[in-house]
Amino acid sequence: MKTHTTLLLTPLILLAALMAACKPSGSSDSAAAGSGSAAAAPNPYAVAANAAIGKEVELTANDQMKFNLEFFDVEAGQVVRLTLKNVGSMPKMSMGHNLVILVDNVDEQAFVEAAMNAPVTDYVPADMASSVIAHTKLLGPGESDSITFKAPTKKGRYTFICSFPGHFQVGMKGFMVVR
Repeated sequence: MKTHTTLLLTPLILLAALMAACKPSGSSDSAAAGSGSAAAAPNPYAVAANAAIGKEVELTANDQMKFNLEFFDVEAGQVVRLTLKNVGSMPKMSMGHNLVILVDNVDEQAFVEAAMNAPVTDYVPADMASSVIAHTKLLGPGESDSITFKAPTKKGRYTFICSFPGHFQVGMKGFMVVR
């Protein structure tokens, strides 16, 4: 009986340990981009899981490669929860959408060119994590993702884009205005 129980429990224990250790990148309600590697510098836009939300923003993305908002306002240093919903109906592999908020002075074209080679990381290039304030995961039709982050303390306009190949090039972008 002991051997039979051990044979049944061992795979379950291993599976539970593996699931606990492996949190997918860009997971729902992720704090901010760049929080994966122990060697990476701390992300200045990351917030604690229990941080009080100062602003909630909801955006949609559609099959016409448009966000419903061209801009949204936040206060400098404010904790923001942003939710993106893909309201389109086309398959994720041909019309997936994400939302990537870039730090100021990023070469947007260079970022999206690097993003084309990063499908495994939802078109957010890992080697450019320092250029990203926060990002959602790549969404298929009807899917949504929420991200929580601290707005920059420097006032100004910060570009947000969809980094799925071709979408930025047709104008799928907007601005987060920090006041």
